[in-house]
Amino acid sequence: MSSLSAPESRPVDQAGPDPLLVLLDPAARQSDGESVRIARDVLCGGADVKVVLPESPSELDRALARRGRRRPVVIGSDLAVQRALQALHRHRELGADVLGVVPVGHPRSVAAIRALGVPPEPVAAARAVIRGSSRKLDLLIDDGGGVVLGGLRIHPYRQGRTGGWRSLWAKLAAAEQATAPAGHPRLRIEADGCLLADVHQPPCRLDITVPADEGVLELLLRTGGEPRRLRAGSLTVSGRGFGCEADGHPIGPVGARTWTVHAGAWELLLPAG
Repeated sequence: MSSLSAPESRPVDQAGPDPLLVLLDPAARQSDGESVRIARDVLCGGADVKVVLPESPSELDRALARRGRRRPVVIGSDLAVQRALQALHRHRELGADVLGVVPVGHPRSVAAIRALGVPPEPVAAARAVIRGSSRKLDLLIDDGGGVVLGGLRIHPYRQGRTGGWRSLWAKLAAAEQATAPAGHPRLRIEADGCLLADVHQPPCRLDITVPADEGVLELLLRTGGEPRRLRAGSLTVSGRGFGCEADGHPIGPVGARTWTVHAGAWELLLPAG
């Protein structure tokens, strides 16, 4: 894990902003170094800043464990924010600190965090970290420790749809597909313990959104007929090699997983007002 000096950082008095631990995603620095530089300059001009580049989950864990009273700030994509929240969840520290975020990356890679109200421009986002107000938000957490900020998509794997998916996933799912009836794995879906779809029904797709602070998830189930819309607090899906996208990022293949809404589980710094 690299630690970067912050030449423009300055100590702040008791009445000033909290000191910051800036978790800089290495991918953000590679994809848009200028936005990263601008964000660092604004943060260093307004608070006492320490910048680190965690390159593995263990380095991220160590950086957060040693942060002291520094407030964590992520510079990077939705995936970088997911990783930080997962690390805090592992250590049972979700909600212990308000999280600041400066989105850096392709618009698709920062869509979830921007949808929550974080400004897309590095200057405005960095200023919100220093002078903004916090908002409690819901979080979707699965039984494997993964988190979802805003959206989840679940569907059976289909041959030919390998673009964007990891090659290992494609190979494993193709093997499952070869032994499944009609070439399409089926899904069993339960919401709050109620059966919505079974493995004997046609293949289906499920889109889930997490409203910011309503304590529920919203489901849109497509099974070939009219889409069904409903709300629930938890969701369990099982099947043979089904695929997931959490905030646009692939997960799996998985055979079974349960997601549960945790109301007000974390706090995010947003522009004041």
